[in-house]
Amino acid sequence: MPKKRKNSDEAKSAQLSQNVHIENAGTVQSELITETLKSNYMPYAMSVILSRAIPEIDGLKPSHRKLLYTMYNMGLLNGGTIKSANIVGRTMQLNPHGDASIYETLVRLSRGNESLLYPYVESKGNFGKAYSKNMMYAASRYTEAKLAPICAELFADIDKNTVDFVDNYDNTMKEPRLLPVTFPSVLCNVTTGIAVGMASSIASFNIKEVCETVIALMKNRQHIISDTLIAPDFVGGGYIIYDRDELEKIYETGKGSVKVRARYSYDRSYNCIDITEIPPTTTSEAIIDKIIELVKNNKIKEISDIRDETDLKGLKITIDLKRGTDADKLMQKLYRLTPLEDSFSCNFNILIDGRPGVRGVREILNEWLAFRLGCITRRIEFNLAKKRKQLHLLKGLSKILLDIDKAIKIVRETENEADVVPNLMIGFGIDEVQAEYVAEIKLRHLNREYILKRINDIEELENDIAELEDTLSSENKKKKIIIAELQNVIKKYDSGRKSEILYNVPVEEDEEEQEIADYPVTVFITKEGYVKKIKTANLRMSGEQKVKEGDEIERSVECSNRDELLVFTTAHQVYKAKLDDLTDTKASVLGEFLPSKLEMDEGEAVAYTAVVKEYKGYMIFVFENGKLAKVDISAYETKTNRKKLINAYSDRSQLAAAVYLEEDTDIVLVSQSGRRLLLNTAVVLPKTTKNTQGVQAMTIKKKNDKVVGLHIYKQGEFEKEWRFRPKNLPAAGALLSAGDVGEQLTL
Repeated sequence: MPKKRKNSDEAKSAQLSQNVHIENAGTVQSELITETLKSNYMPYAMSVILSRAIPEIDGLKPSHRKLLYTMYNMGLLNGGTIKSANIVGRTMQLNPHGDASIYETLVRLSRGNESLLYPYVESKGNFGKAYSKNMMYAASRYTEAKLAPICAELFADIDKNTVDFVDNYDNTMKEPRLLPVTFPSVLCNVTTGIAVGMASSIASFNIKEVCETVIALMKNRQHIISDTLIAPDFVGGGYIIYDRDELEKIYETGKGSVKVRARYSYDRSYNCIDITEIPPTTTSEAIIDKIIELVKNNKIKEISDIRDETDLKGLKITIDLKRGTDADKLMQKLYRLTPLEDSFSCNFNILIDGRPGVRGVREILNEWLAFRLGCITRRIEFNLAKKRKQLHLLKGLSKILLDIDKAIKIVRETENEADVVPNLMIGFGIDEVQAEYVAEIKLRHLNREYILKRINDIEELENDIAELEDTLSSENKKKKIIIAELQNVIKKYDSGRKSEILYNVPVEEDEEEQEIADYPVTVFITKEGYVKKIKTANLRMSGEQKVKEGDEIERSVECSNRDELLVFTTAHQVYKAKLDDLTDTKASVLGEFLPSKLEMDEGEAVAYTAVVKEYKGYMIFVFENGKLAKVDISAYETKTNRKKLINAYSDRSQLAAAVYLEEDTDIVLVSQSGRRLLLNTAVVLPKTTKNTQGVQAMTIKKKNDKVVGLHIYKQGEFEKEWRFRPKNLPAAGALLSAGDVGEQLTL
């Protein structure tokens, strides 16, 4: 049998080959390459542009729309989650491009993947992370999903003829051409795609700002977009570097770029930087690899280790710093050299009525408004037709009320079932549709009460129809409906901005900062405001310190070349300078005059100079009125290289003396009348406000008396220490006795 079938097939094939004639068979013909491309490549290019890569006015690509509509039909807007594999299988009825691509689409739309600012899919299981290329999603058989609550706004009134439906690929089902979204979703989520010869890259914006912008545009077509749509907002957070001119360009043309910086915090206890938010255009692995490369090339020397500490709480890249590193300065360098600061390129290419085009935000929102007005109109027309049909049926029913018995008699006496409707039409003067409705009424409803209840609905229906017709003919009323829907969306789904906006960010220079050399130095400070820095190793060979005539060395401090100077002045200001900025000198020179070096204001003199290594400890200010202020030294720490801070201390009373203490200790306040007050600075609470008045420490009894100075207490300075140490503040102090040290040191 098999052999006989084979011979039969060969015979048929031979017969066909004899009968079929192919024109120009076996000949080679020339054809223009442009014609070949037009006939073969253009259909593919159009398919990619229209059916795959470019989003439409509802903010969705076809693959997104098919997946979400399938989940909607599966009843996943309410209830629990189901296996992703089940969703993928069902979606293939609309999208026959393979389960892998469908599942990738589902992953990107999910909350767990963190790709979208407003995710459309609630996920359960491992859906990977958009900010990490190594954190891959689990297989579809292990994960579960359902529609997010915001999808109610995508499918609102889809069953009321608000959008067109088309056949699926095999003509067995219908699917929506677009979704009747109640808010401009096209601008609320990041959408990127590469087609043939064109691409699309749409930044995400805060849903509240977008909706408020649409409302403002409806009220005033000349509304300035940037007044309400401040800047993009990304799911990964970070900082948006605000550039109004660039944003205006994006809003008007649809093209431009937005700079996004990573967010970080400095952990002082572990001396490390924690990066918790990064730009949407990069991944944690790309950042780590770039930093490692910079360290290996010796371009960054301040980092001792870097690791990825991402866990269930979210993204976290930890950078361990070497001792003495300024975290903020290092981050400025990393922003410049790594993807920790990156630009999101905007190219608002959107399909509208089957035509792709790059459009500005104003044009996109106007197109969405026209689309939404069309949806509202079609919904009203659908409801109107339904109510008109119901009214028509009830008017027919009202005629039967005149004689129910007659209707029953007509039905009973009609011999053929097909004649029931015609006989009712003749008997009551109603049309076929009304007669069919009457004929289908159940026997239990053929009573006066049921029919009267139905007839009472006629007046309500007539009022509803009149209201719908009025709304249908008024564009303003349709816009009021849209405004109400947008306000409802804001109320339900606005959760605040995730990306913080930075204004007036200074442009960092590209030149790399030179690392400050670390070596021991001794700083000499004079009463007249001169300062000189000498390497400690050179001091042994130095002679007597030279000073200006009439001047003298007030004090000397052993410190590091990396330390800073805080110079407090008589104008209640503080000037900051690095010791590295001072020239290494020798004992035979006068040093540098601080008012000139720091470019102080005219008439401003040095009141006190502190040498600070780490911003730990306190500044103690004592005023002539007896008040004492204890200010945490960290109040003078700044992230930027600011040279001058105003309101460095209180101006309510004349400053008598100041001193920098790394830790609490005993100090002695001295009054003009000779009284001394001994107290420990721990009894005064520190303040972070620089110009605090402080607390009353020393009581000034005499009219012309005042506090003239303070010094650190030396053990054994007073014969009877308890006389000068009060139980409570304020206190007047005590006068020196014959047994106390005669000569007192004051600062």
